[in-house]
Amino acid sequence: MTGTDPQIEAVTRWVGQARSITVLTGAGISTESGIPDFRGPDGLWTRNPGAARMFELDAYRSDPQLRETAWRNRLAHPAWTAQPNAGHRALVELERAHRLRALVTQNIDGLHQVAGSDPGLVLEIHGTIHEVECLDCPWRGPTQGTLARVRTGETDPPCPRCGGLLKTATISFGQALRPEVLAAALEAARDCDLFLAVGTSMTVQPAASLARVAVDAGARLVVVNAEPTPYDALAAARIGSPIGAVLPLLVRGLSAA
Repeated sequence: MTGTDPQIEAVTRWVGQARSITVLTGAGISTESGIPDFRGPDGLWTRNPGAARMFELDAYRSDPQLRETAWRNRLAHPAWTAQPNAGHRALVELERAHRLRALVTQNIDGLHQVAGSDPGLVLEIHGTIHEVECLDCPWRGPTQGTLARVRTGETDPPCPRCGGLLKTATISFGQALRPEVLAAALEAARDCDLFLAVGTSMTVQPAASLARVAVDAGARLVVVNAEPTPYDALAAARIGSPIGAVLPLLVRGLSAA
């Protein structure tokens, strides 16, 4: 792939012309940082379909053994050592050029913020692994504090306030999204002239529907993803090349206004 690819050149022009760009990122942007995706050819659920059960809220609530497994897995999660890649850094450049309306991410790893993205512009629509919340009271705290308890032998640590069930502050299947985060994401999708979907299979709702919201409001849709998505037919352009190589090309030449 080179910077003279006609499709990449066209999208680069659109990025340069855009007044307001909303970006949606999925697991594919973090695979180059060593965090596996879920549905790709070598994804977590592709290799082990049974692992999806750990992401179901009802199963998590009802099965103590599953919770113990989940906490062991959290101890070894690659997010604790992963570093942002060129794709994450390119989106920081987009922000510095004052073109970024919002960065909506389905990822829980926090790598956008580590790369330098303004936390105020990052909408973590599926939550974050860096905090823990109680399912029975409003308590919330840093994940590392709870993981320290796991390391000392608490296999299913209870809430320090009420004794209820703790879970990382990530959105599980069957769990409602935070209304204020979803509302902000919808507003950002409606209020952009370019919607860039990066590294997402666009199969999980309502995050995927943001692309149609943006198109219905008049925005161009660009999909950057290795595999086809259900929204490709709506896209003005689709790029299947590696994200870490593509995104720096799309933002090259931008300067802060």
